[in-house]
Amino acid sequence: MGAFLFWTAIPTAEAGWGNLFEGVKGLISGGSLENKDIVAGLKEALRIGADNSVTQVGQIDGYLKNPDIHIGLPGPVAKAEKLLRFAGYGDQIDAFETSMNRAAEQAAPQAKEIFWQAIGDMTLDDARQILDGGDTAATDYFADRTRPRLAEIFSPIVHNSLASVGATKNFQDLDTTLKSLPLGESLSFDLDRYVTDGALDGLFLILGEEERKIRENPGARTTHLLKKVFGAAK
Repeated sequence: MGAFLFWTAIPTAEAGWGNLFEGVKGLISGGSLENKDIVAGLKEALRIGADNSVTQVGQIDGYLKNPDIHIGLPGPVAKAEKLLRFAGYGDQIDAFETSMNRAAEQAAPQAKEIFWQAIGDMTLDDARQILDGGDTAATDYFADRTRPRLAEIFSPIVHNSLASVGATKNFQDLDTTLKSLPLGESLSFDLDRYVTDGALDGLFLILGEEERKIRENPGARTTHLLKKVFGAAK
């Protein structure tokens, strides 16, 4: 009952990795944690952390205005960028880059359900490895168990989003334009896969950054458990 009451008191909309494990504090008894409590507490913590990260990247400008995860022009387009801008297609290039990031922002919320499934499947060994692991052990856990499935789910969403926000048409127009210019080449490559990979790379990067804060910054360890476990791991 103590665990339940403690977790319901956590403000999930504002919680960060610095207080994600706060509820586990109430599970410590006599200086030790029971195995089932470690798993239950960590699962809830990861749900909050995953929710916060997905919310961050899934909002408007979540990718576009974040230089760390912004999806830039793919290689073939970047290579031809100067030529295209010289020919007067700068607006189309900017619109294409913006639309790719908008597609990623639309796809990101779909990650939540897959993350929940991975958390539900977590074992005691998984929990201990995360608690005692490296700076991004929780993120690595998510990536290992969810990325292939996320790619399957993101791909059709990205495809539809690229079309709805105009990225597909912008790309096709740029391709046609480039081929018509002197020394121009085709931009042929898998646009859907490029944006899907970029969206997932960005999502896991944000997860890793949030997790790393608590592991590297002693001041962010707001509970006895965080100080005990992460401090001992150093």
